[in-house]
Amino acid sequence: NNELQTYTNIAANVQLNTGYLHITALNPSGTSYTSGIINSHGHKDFTYFRAEIRAKLPEGQGLWPAIWTLGSNITQAGWPRCGEIDIMELLGHQPEMTHGAVHFDSGGHSSRTASYSLTSGKFSSGFHVFSLIWTPNRLRWFVDKQEFFVLNKSEIQPFPFDLPQYFVLNVAVGGNWPGSPDQTTVFPQNMIVDYIKVYQ
Repeated sequence: NNELQTYTNIAANVQLNTGYLHITALNPSGTSYTSGIINSHGHKDFTYFRAEIRAKLPEGQGLWPAIWTLGSNITQAGWPRCGEIDIMELLGHQPEMTHGAVHFDSGGHSSRTASYSLTSGKFSSGFHVFSLIWTPNRLRWFVDKQEFFVLNKSEIQPFPFDLPQYFVLNVAVGGNWPGSPDQTTVFPQNMIVDYIKVYQ
């Protein structure tokens, strides 16, 4: 994606603070950026679930927080054949809007996307709950219990979402989609996660 950050495992980029997970994007100097990424690969994966993630998101040009899942067979199948489900993505210059998506292989990379906008306020101003209900024949996305995106199995061919997926949480900086930070971007920026609940 031509992202600009370097992911580190230092506490400045990923830490538990007062009971919350903080994933922090920093600009230590010039056009140098560091951030954090965590995943459950090799620890816990899931096939079909209802997931709820309560989080407060960063804002600013060039920020790109995401809560997503990847097929656990990625090392064998490769991306996008393994399948990717984006439960929440946000472009920092549009702090009132989040996106849901799937990525898959259909003779090459294919995707389906939808977005959700707050009627007032920004996702950086408080916590919101981002949810996904994944069943054998359907994927449904929600923000604060408001459904905004539905995909049926028949719409995605071939359908890779019948195998285990693992969770990924990160804050990217720059990249093809959000563009680079500019003089208006303030650092540090945090994605603060209260909880991830998975029901099966």
